[in-house]
Amino acid sequence: MLEFLSFLSTLLTLYVYVLIAAAVLSWLIAFNVVNTRNQAVSTIGEFLYRITEPVLRPIRRMMPDLGGIDISPVIVILAIFFIQSVVLQNLAKAFY
Repeated sequence: MLEFLSFLSTLLTLYVYVLIAAAVLSWLIAFNVVNTRNQAVSTIGEFLYRITEPVLRPIRRMMPDLGGIDISPVIVILAIFFIQSVVLQNLAKAFY
């Protein structure tokens, strides 16, 4: 069971990196640093959008309009850190 919790923690950490990559890519696209007509950029952007949007969309619906600022990735990252530090740690203690 501890191996499964460790694997789950690793997957959550990997998802945090994916969220950060999606946020950075969206900034680069917004400031015209990268061109979305480039096939590689378009493919990476589409992949990151499909991976992160199912998690971010419900949070965006609950959040009030903050203008052009999207803090939903920050909220998801904080939730993941909470799950890793509190929930998974307590589950590990329960099975240890």
